[in-house]
Amino acid sequence: MKSVLSGIRIVEQGTFITGPCAGMMLADLGADVVKVESPTGDPYRSYQGGQFSPHFQAYNRNKRSIALDMNAQPDRVLFDDLVRNADVYIQNFRPGTADRLGAGVQRLQALNSKLIYCSISGFGSTGPYAERPSYDSVAQALSGFLSVVVDPERPRFLGPALADAITGIYAAYGVLGALFERTRTGRGRLVEVSMLEAMAHFAVEPFAAFFALNQAPTSRDRPRLAQAYILRTADEGLIAIHLSSLEKFWTGLLTALQAQHLAADPRFATRQARIEHYEALGAELDALFSVQTSQHWAMRLGQNDVPFAPINRIDEVIVDPQVQHLDLIVPVEGAHGGTRAVRPAVQFDGCRQAHVTTAPLLDEHGGVIRQSLAAGSDWPTLVEAEAE
Repeated sequence: MKSVLSGIRIVEQGTFITGPCAGMMLADLGADVVKVESPTGDPYRSYQGGQFSPHFQAYNRNKRSIALDMNAQPDRVLFDDLVRNADVYIQNFRPGTADRLGAGVQRLQALNSKLIYCSISGFGSTGPYAERPSYDSVAQALSGFLSVVVDPERPRFLGPALADAITGIYAAYGVLGALFERTRTGRGRLVEVSMLEAMAHFAVEPFAAFFALNQAPTSRDRPRLAQAYILRTADEGLIAIHLSSLEKFWTGLLTALQAQHLAADPRFATRQARIEHYEALGAELDALFSVQTSQHWAMRLGQNDVPFAPINRIDEVIVDPQVQHLDLIVPVEGAHGGTRAVRPAVQFDGCRQAHVTTAPLLDEHGGVIRQSLAAGSDWPTLVEAEAE
């Protein structure tokens, strides 16, 4: 696949997820990302012991690593050399930390007026919460996102670190906009995004509903309006269905279930009635789905054009026929850890990424980068072994 960001140079000084995710999104598009770590490394490396956790691998593929001590003058000089010829700098420190490290926006843009400086924070760079520590769960809660996805009677956090990853994606989106603008102006930009702002924007639909109806949405609203259900089958499988607003999906479901008696029930006669009696319809569907296996219902629902999917475990996803058809799982080149990964989601002209490059070991490319800059390169050259 052609690397659409080939030639874009990025210095990423990110830790944990938000900054590294932003860097990974851009690296996946072909940018050359040099990850600057402290001598002890990104703390996410040792999240489950060792120095190469699966969590670190997930967000740091397609990058190079150099360890720099920002308190040591030689390393500070080398850092400055990288920044002078970079297109983008990314950090997700708490407000004030970058300035203390000599990596604040004013100093770095004084070195490089074309630099796109991306700063990611929990709550923004100013304001009453600016100094608070923020993590994924905190941002999900404060932004209102959790209120529209969690059952208030049995509240539980969602499994993946959604706020962290989503904020990283928003940061990459902002960087891309600034890079495009720079083609016209020739000037850099300060791009800022906080986890609070990213998650509030991600929940834009519930906010729009509140502003229109003056009623705070709840976690039950979206499934009820979408007529979405999770149903357990006879073999303890789970199937998700989504009837939406098209009547043909309801009639298709009735045919699949051979349950025309539900059509005669006044509680379910119209879409609005089904919305009003969402729980009652769910009970009826639970009873029907519980008498046959997941495979049986998958066949019946598919035959009748009902939007559905089994709730797959990760090990089931990788053998799914559609996933295999899309070549969604690709090899990890030079793997230090896991040998397979999910490829970038975006295709260009029908071409997909055929592999990804392993996340780097701590300071894996430090020697090559130092030698390249010492030899007078304006940017550390990718040696053949790294480029393969």
